[in-house]
Amino acid sequence: MKTLLIVLQIVFAVTLAVSILLQSKGVGLSETFGGSGNVYSTKRGAEKFLFLATIVLAVLLVLNTLAFAFVR
Repeated sequence: MKTLLIVLQIVFAVTLAVSILLQSKGVGLSETFGGSGNVYSTKRGAEKFLFLATIVLAVLLVLNTLAFAFVR
């Protein structure tokens, strides 16, 4: 059980780091790849998915950490 939690911890941590690094601070995903961001817009498509995935991964990482703390 401990081995599974350790592997999950590593997977969650790496994917969370990648999802955070893919997001640019103050810049939409379209502008990262060359689009213009002169107009305010809401998150759509891949940008919204990446934002929600980051939140889900952070919650999973915390829950996995708590589970690992209570497993002997």
